Amino acid sequence: MTLLASLIGSDFLGLFLMFAGDGKNPFTIYDIVKSLTIPGWVVISILLIQSVYMIAVGIERYLTYNKAKQQSRQYAPKVAMALKNSNIDEAINISDRHKDSHLAMVVSSGLKEFAAHQGNSDISADEMEASKRALDRAIAVKTAELKRGLAGLATVGSTAPFVGLFGTVVGIIGAFVGLAQSENAGIAAVGGAIAEALVATAFGIAVAVPAVWLFNYFTNKVTSFGVEMENSASELVDYFIKQRTRALKG
Repeated sequence: MTLLASLIGSDFLGLFLMFAGDGKNPFTIYDIVKSLTIPGWVVISILLIQSVYMIAVGIERYLTYNKAKQQSRQYAPKVAMALKNSNIDEAINISDRHKDSHLAMVVSSGLKEFAAHQGNSDISADEMEASKRALDRAIAVKTAELKRGLAGLATVGSTAPFVGLFGTVVGIIGAFVGLAQSENAGIAAVGGAIAEALVATAFGIAVAVPAVWLFNYFTNKVTSFGVEMENSASELVDYFIKQRTRALKG
């Protein structure tokens, strides 16, 4: 255990000294950056743009989903109480006040369509189908809105490793060219090009892994929201049927 700890400690110390520099190891992160070629800078720039996009989308989607979840929790009991009292107009007003809730958008569209035909005394299959179609349209629109930016995350997660691999290939090519042109076939002659290749690979993986993780996490969130909207739509249709039946009997 002591030997393993000492080996791990020495590896971390060597990695730190490589990046920080200590006089004995002059090849630091600054030297790696300085040795980057134009293709290397292009690769690093693309990965930087992808990483900034990933962070921006991740923060924006997290805040959006968190707000939708919180507002839906506040909205559900209020609209349920209004519908229990058969107050359609109040339920619509409550829905309009919770614009960030995915449930409010779906329920509001169905209620507005139902309220437009509420004056009729008989049950119409066409009117019920119109309300169902309004709910389906609202679910489709809200789902597309919730998925905004996720395709970009998937693109970053799938392309970042290949962008890093391109930088690796360019760096290895540069290393072999430098090795062929150098009289001294030592590591110093090709160290910069090899470091460029390894940095591109590491950067590509570092961007791709969190992008894939965020995509999967947010996709599960959207799926969960979709189930909630489908359940709310189904319950609302049942409510419409009960209301129409009660009006017909009355």
